Amino acid sequence: MSSKPTLKDLQLAHKKMVGRIHHTPLLLNQSLNERSEQSIFLKCEHFQKTGSFKVRGALNAIMNLDEASREKGVVTVSAGNHAQALAWASQQLKIPTTVVMNAKASMTKARATESYGGKVILHGTPSEAFQLAIEIAEEKGMTFVHPFDDTHVIAGQGTVGLAIFNDLENIENLIVPIGGGGLISGMALVKHYLRPEVKIYGVEPEGAAAMHASLAKGYAVQLDSISTIADGLAAPMAGNLTFQITREYVDQIIVVSDSQITEAMSFLLSRTKFLVEPAGCAAIAALFSGKIECTNGGHTVAILSGGNISLEDLANYPLIA
Repeated sequence: MSSKPTLKDLQLAHKKMVGRIHHTPLLLNQSLNERSEQSIFLKCEHFQKTGSFKVRGALNAIMNLDEASREKGVVTVSAGNHAQALAWASQQLKIPTTVVMNAKASMTKARATESYGGKVILHGTPSEAFQLAIEIAEEKGMTFVHPFDDTHVIAGQGTVGLAIFNDLENIENLIVPIGGGGLISGMALVKHYLRPEVKIYGVEPEGAAAMHASLAKGYAVQLDSISTIADGLAAPMAGNLTFQITREYVDQIIVVSDSQITEAMSFLLSRTKFLVEPAGCAAIAALFSGKIECTNGGHTVAILSGGNISLEDLANYPLIA
């Protein structure tokens, strides 16, 4: 699908998810407030089903499939979080699921995907994995569930924004990690429809800043290479639809380094006791960069987008050890 979700689409997605996924907490942390000199709330999507916000978009996408499409099954491509989310969501409706992950993907995430009933294929680079997933869908007549550039997926991810606005008043800023742009697109639309005065910031890692590059070029681009510890944000391209929505409704994209992400990860672990994966720490890294301020005394909400990291991976980060 190529049209942006309406407010009705977002609200319907939210209604479908009630009772199926967690209502994740929105928490204030004193240490974070003192360091940033702002009122910061953390939206804890690392506590969500399958360990990330991704289950929202995946569930909404498959719940909108007709019976014939459900019988043939679904296929997707993912670095890991969307893979787990789609496998879990499909398992609820007994839909066969195949996931293509790049050859260097997290084995922890691959095993978790299999535990939810998904068939995992490891293949090539992120771009090559993308192409293989599309080929499988065409060859077998399966539905390709795009990890971010799809109306139903974007509407599902936007339910994070609906939950935040239902739970908290006087919000000045939203800080949202960007991979392919599904989450920030959904949240940007929610703020556009309901609270246009709120500023929304996207965050990308230096080694995978496809949306930042796309905005500079004026069209959605594909990166030649990707290098970042934040595998959950390592999409090889920006989506055409997510680019359009981001360009129209997002105030600023902030690019952070891997070292800034690791510092944020260390802070969260030591001061909040939250074990958040690198991608999930990007919003805090952006906050620590000093590029986001509250000028009207409102609250800033930072999205902790996922917590799928193994102890083995954790040991590889020197600032954490």
